[in-house]
Amino acid sequence: MQSIFGDISYKENELMSRHTTFRIGGPAKYFFTPETDEEIFKIISICRSNNIRFLIMGNGSNMLFSDQGFDGAIIQIYNNYSIIDVREDGIYANAGALLSRLAAIARDNSMTGMEFAAGIPGTLGGAVVMNAGAYGGEMKDIIEYVDILEQDGTVKRYDCDSMEFGYRKSIVSRDKIVLGAKLKLTKGDKALIQARMDELKEARSSKQPLELPSAGSTFKRPEGYFAAKLIDDAGLRGYSCGGAKVSDKHCGFVVNYDNATCQDVLKLIEQVQDTVEKKFGVRLEPEVKIIL
Repeated sequence: MQSIFGDISYKENELMSRHTTFRIGGPAKYFFTPETDEEIFKIISICRSNNIRFLIMGNGSNMLFSDQGFDGAIIQIYNNYSIIDVREDGIYANAGALLSRLAAIARDNSMTGMEFAAGIPGTLGGAVVMNAGAYGGEMKDIIEYVDILEQDGTVKRYDCDSMEFGYRKSIVSRDKIVLGAKLKLTKGDKALIQARMDELKEARSSKQPLELPSAGSTFKRPEGYFAAKLIDDAGLRGYSCGGAKVSDKHCGFVVNYDNATCQDVLKLIEQVQDTVEKKFGVRLEPEVKIIL
């Protein structure tokens, strides 16, 4: 039977555990890795006209998928859509480019500004959507403009102010798809840039449980507090549910230490929320994107 997607290639029943840093998730009915703007829009249009649920993702570094999978289309904007263009005053890249790769290219071209992002395991698109940040830097600090595919198929350019960046949020919604962005960087000393990247890499490896599957920081930072400290002070360091555990190394991370299921993680998140709220009156909000 002829596919409704025509000549667009895709995989069927692709396990999402293969495409998330949590290493958790059942099969997606359709799994796409588009290469062009046109292909992305065509897939989305077909999904909309056929009432097929769809989800855009990067490399799955901030996502938790259901063990039952995803009954719809996953559109992964990643390696196949990751052209990088180095310019005099910065870098333009497609949404699928990894932040770590962009930071390395910036360094190699003696451009400073991206050092904070060198260890963030996400794509440019995902980082723009959530205004990703670390060690005092955020994407809004280096974004000049973002090219977005609108629901009607047109591509609109948004300057940084128009993106309405906030803490782990932006103007991007389900009806807006990040296609690429221009990063404004300044000339710097390559050795100093490398030294700063090395410093942040050491800080990450010494403080974060990078040796175990996770989705990074599990909870957003509540105003006036630090999530990890609240969890630690609540006596939850090392607390586990099934194969999921609050990291002994950094309480802000829930890790998959023993073949955890999505339900293990969700149960642990809820118990952490309830315990912290009971002890300190603060309800922690998940930073990880939960797809059920």
